[in-house]
Amino acid sequence: MRIYLYLLAGITSALIGWNLGQFILTDLGFLTSFPEVVLFPCVAISLAMGMVLNEIFVSNPTRPKLSFRKAIIPLVIAFGLGLLVGLIAGGISQIIFLPGISISPYILRTLGWLLIGISVGLAEGLTWRWQGIEAGDRKRFWQRLTVSLFGGSIASLGAAGLFELIRDSFEQMQNWLEMMEDPLGFAILGLLLGLAFSITNSPSYQVALRAGSGFEYTGEIYDDDDITSSPAYPKIDRKLVTFISDPEEHKIEEGLSIRLPSRGKLTIGSSSEANIYIPGLPNRIADLELKSREAVLVPNSNYYSLIEVNGNRLGTRRSVRLKHNYLVTFHPKKQEGFNDEEKIYRFVYYNRFLDPQA
Repeated sequence: MRIYLYLLAGITSALIGWNLGQFILTDLGFLTSFPEVVLFPCVAISLAMGMVLNEIFVSNPTRPKLSFRKAIIPLVIAFGLGLLVGLIAGGISQIIFLPGISISPYILRTLGWLLIGISVGLAEGLTWRWQGIEAGDRKRFWQRLTVSLFGGSIASLGAAGLFELIRDSFEQMQNWLEMMEDPLGFAILGLLLGLAFSITNSPSYQVALRAGSGFEYTGEIYDDDDITSSPAYPKIDRKLVTFISDPEEHKIEEGLSIRLPSRGKLTIGSSSEANIYIPGLPNRIADLELKSREAVLVPNSNYYSLIEVNGNRLGTRRSVRLKHNYLVTFHPKKQEGFNDEEKIYRFVYYNRFLDPQA
């Protein structure tokens, strides 16, 4: 679904930009002698804002109001970058069109589209800083910016090459192509930019658990020295897993997202050796086997009845392959101090990383 949204956003943004440029040129009659100075900024602005807005909403599809509030600064930056680079591209095009300068339209189009791709990549990479706490890592931020720039540049060059290939392959439809040249070309540019960013903007962590019911904040303060002595509060083994928001934290509280390794095996239970320690549960209630883009919950054959997946108690000891947004609930074992039937510990499993600040 993610890739389809990016493709749709790319095509739609490109065509909106082209139509806006045509409106300014034909209906308003503004700068009709310099069409590229109008058309290139409109397309660049529309693509930059469209890609940024799409990334924000794809990262947070369930919180549109929050996404709108967080989108203000990124959209302003995207607008400014699109306008600046679009004017540069349009200005270069007009200079090349001056009498006495003879340059192939293919080279001109490639250069213009390359600048548009760079502006979209810059906008997407720079505005990511306002979309999530992960961007606070300087190394990760520059890596994302570099990848976005590279993706935007390659996509724009690929779009120029593909468009020229289409033109050469349908010479008998030359009249039709001349009429549809701009919208077709910019649609291809938007399509490939959407494809590129759907790949380069893929979430950096493939699996995560978000703590839910049962991990409510109590306000109690614990000594860090108690970490190795299995304190009576839920905690994680920081040698294998960490929290997204605070890698130094160890206590599990509601709303915190646990970053899981892409591969390996984690133990859940009340044993001092458990990677995810939860008091009241059996020593090892289940294992979580992590593979490439896959997580499998392996219940302990003696305690599978204490586990729910999406509200349904497990009736067998068979492993369960988790999917995005699956709810996994653990019930404490009946023992002294944990006889409350209402007490549960619930996690939400994500098959992609969702930044809590995104």
